[in-house]
Amino acid sequence: MSKKTFTQRRKGAKTPVRSAKDMTTRRRFYAPPATFALDEQTIKLSSDETKHARNVLRLQNGDEVYVFDGEGHEYRCRLAAYDRDAARLDLIEQVEPARAESSLNLTLAVALLKGEKFDLVVQKATELGAWRVVPVVTERADVRIRDANEAKRKTERWQRIALEATKQCGRARLMEIEAPGAFESLIKAPGSDRELRLMFAERDGTSLTGLVAGLASRPEQVFALVGSEGGWTDDEISQARDFHWNLVTLGGRTLRAETAAIAIAALLQHAFGDLV
Repeated sequence: MSKKTFTQRRKGAKTPVRSAKDMTTRRRFYAPPATFALDEQTIKLSSDETKHARNVLRLQNGDEVYVFDGEGHEYRCRLAAYDRDAARLDLIEQVEPARAESSLNLTLAVALLKGEKFDLVVQKATELGAWRVVPVVTERADVRIRDANEAKRKTERWQRIALEATKQCGRARLMEIEAPGAFESLIKAPGSDRELRLMFAERDGTSLTGLVAGLASRPEQVFALVGSEGGWTDDEISQARDFHWNLVTLGGRTLRAETAAIAIAALLQHAFGDLV
């Protein structure tokens, strides 16, 4: 395939549509755009991805694999050779991603949670098609970040979890994971005119059904803020109102914070995205 043809495909030309079986059986690897060769004909996998291909899947030269670049593109490739700590792939063609991205640009901001609870939120938010997760330091958050090094370690862990979930669920776009930030900075940050900003609280809010019914148009972007298991303080709720966040209260049972975050992502994808 010529360089011109492959470049055209990368820029959005129509690509082949694979069967449903093909979509679910792909051996998928991640390679950022910077790892594509200048001629756009070959790519090198990272050391970690190479170890998975060689030691876990035991792939051999000539085996077919799929590579996504984290920006929404996916490619059919053939394993050409192993180096000591990298695998070289020959690019065959651009294909449709194994699963389409949701049309909803969803940011899920969640108060920091103990142990593996936040890990679970990151994994399920990825599967549910969120575009971004923002860890938030609130007054009643279960976790405190001691310093910048700890914040960096946690963020890198969540990014690894998001990457593995992306491979599993068929997405070709990597969900963004921001470093933990303070509640006040987040709540005061200006929002886009196209963005619907929702703060989910255990009190003082309207129902999600009522809010959706009252919207004049379907939002393209939703920023959803979910509190800790200790709930929001009165001051935090007051600040949210002052900066024009919509307060929403879910009915039914009392949910754990991680359950609420996952349920909210699913509800918003059903209301505005691609979860039918």
